[in-house]
Amino acid sequence: MIERAEELVTVFGGGGFIGRYVCEFLMKSGARVRVAQRNPRQAYIIQPLGKPGQFGFERADISDAGSVRRVIHGSSAVVNLCGVFGARMHQVHVDGARNVAEAAQDLGVKSLVHISAINASPNSESGYGRTKAAGDAAIRDAFPTASILRPSLVFGPEDDLTNRFAGLAKLPFLPVIAGKRNFQPVYVRDLGKAIAMAALEPQRFGGQTYEIGGPQTMSMVELHKAIIEITGQKPDILPLPDLFGDLLSKLGWLPGAPLTRDQWMMLQRDNVPSGQFPGLEAFGIKPTPLAAVAYEWLGRFHRGGKFAGRRINLTATS
Repeated sequence: MIERAEELVTVFGGGGFIGRYVCEFLMKSGARVRVAQRNPRQAYIIQPLGKPGQFGFERADISDAGSVRRVIHGSSAVVNLCGVFGARMHQVHVDGARNVAEAAQDLGVKSLVHISAINASPNSESGYGRTKAAGDAAIRDAFPTASILRPSLVFGPEDDLTNRFAGLAKLPFLPVIAGKRNFQPVYVRDLGKAIAMAALEPQRFGGQTYEIGGPQTMSMVELHKAIIEITGQKPDILPLPDLFGDLLSKLGWLPGAPLTRDQWMMLQRDNVPSGQFPGLEAFGIKPTPLAAVAYEWLGRFHRGGKFAGRRINLTATS
């Protein structure tokens, strides 16, 4: 990656799962990073990744145009990683995206990178998909040269995906919802590098939309099987009928519910790149298979507390 010591990049949501890897790549390039989020303390985890003076933390609410403008001031690039489920989706995905794009344009920011989602569409069955699409449109209207990245499921050491499935695999039976739904999981380090590159090289990546997937298309059942193989656990996989998932999602308003109604509606469609937009190949990044790296953080789930550390070769499907 090109050295960019003169760059100041403001990263909204930089303390989150994806954000810490984006910040790591930005700081490795020599850029300075300003992390902006509602609770800056959640971002302190990135401090060991950079040098003193290379990072800072600001309190900001993306739905508050004034605070957005304040933290963007002086930035050469801006990254928006913010996404939520629930009542604030429109505030964050649409109003927040518009606030970021308008402030970036008014303040002369050179590049803007916005993280959306595969299946973002005004016709989506889910509110998440519809609001993400509206946010994309707001970004394009206010900052036409923005880079929009739409990832599939993202996996990595701190994810809520592989770790949750590996934990559930301790049970004798592992129930699987939407077992036939297909995904193309992408490694968080690959995605983080692509986001950082887009922020630092707008002349190469600006004005484009990218759909970011990993090297393998996997159904939900295949994803569970891969995690079981990596961890050496041996539960019986029990695919549940869609009727069960539908009923469970109707209880999603309850505290601690495992599946919301909106998440269930998102599971009605495959979550894979459409082929209409470039992917990681545009960044020169070779996508990392799940089995090549997941043993590094899933080893703690291995039966008996021991882990062989072997890499599993899984055959990619088209």
